[in-house]
Amino acid sequence: MVAVGGVGVTRVAQSCAGAGSRGKLAVVGGDRGLVMVRDTGFPAADAENDFLRARRRQVLARLGAWLRREPDDVNIMLPFDEVVAVLGRAGERRLGSRVVALDSIVGSVDRSREFDRRFRPTSARSRHRWERLARASRRGESTPPIEVYRVGELHFVVDGHHRVSVAHALGLDSIDAVVTEIVTRLPADGICYRGDLITKDFHRIFLDRVPLDPARRARVTLSDPWAYAELSEAVEAWGYRLMQDSRTFLDRATVAHRWFDEEFVPVVDMVHQAGISTTRTDAESYLWVIGERYRLLRSHHWTTEVFTTLRDR
Repeated sequence: MVAVGGVGVTRVAQSCAGAGSRGKLAVVGGDRGLVMVRDTGFPAADAENDFLRARRRQVLARLGAWLRREPDDVNIMLPFDEVVAVLGRAGERRLGSRVVALDSIVGSVDRSREFDRRFRPTSARSRHRWERLARASRRGESTPPIEVYRVGELHFVVDGHHRVSVAHALGLDSIDAVVTEIVTRLPADGICYRGDLITKDFHRIFLDRVPLDPARRARVTLSDPWAYAELSEAVEAWGYRLMQDSRTFLDRATVAHRWFDEEFVPVVDMVHQAGISTTRTDAESYLWVIGERYRLLRSHHWTTEVFTTLRDR
């Protein structure tokens, strides 16, 4: 057991040639299986090979994504500021030293262009620094822990991008880090690529306009991001009619809770009882039925005629 980049890892050296040969294969064990890293016995040469190998893999990964017609954001790391802006920052707390899984490090605070999603270097500009850290790791020298922000189960590098890149290149599974947790209004669940931020952004805006508590919020889910904007307008229109009828001003939180209890839940229950719109979520069923109600009957009121008409269509 030796220290590589400050993290313990088992290495088994197997000779590639006859006795006395310097050529070896370093077998680095981890959860992702055995990673064969060619070892010449000279840390400088090995570090150079490590960098060139990482660059080749980055170029091949980019070419493969292009040939498979994958979205542009597949190999791009997540930008921390965009993620936090979409989820809504609510606070932070320092957690201190932790061991962080490399696969959970998906983004950067300020260097998203220098590395790809797997922290492979995208150019040779930082080659000297990268190889210096790789030499130190191969010699078993300890390196300072990286610094990361944690958002849900995701981690974003503040300091230590090259150390993360070297750890990936050497086949490690984890790395020491000083962690600061960022508390957000929305959970980070479901965020894998940059394109996933669109859905979260619309959801956050919906909650700004319709501030439901967590228990009520859990029932309002939509698969189409734009539908959150449509639902926001529907709730605000319902609240306006409510204030007109009662001749009383109501704040957004009151309108949101009354809409959920007096409009959303009863309507969804009637939709289920009528046996219509069974393949949609509750929120999607609600949006569909209010749209059909106005299109067919030009009415904002609920009657048995509404559900009879929809069921018979």
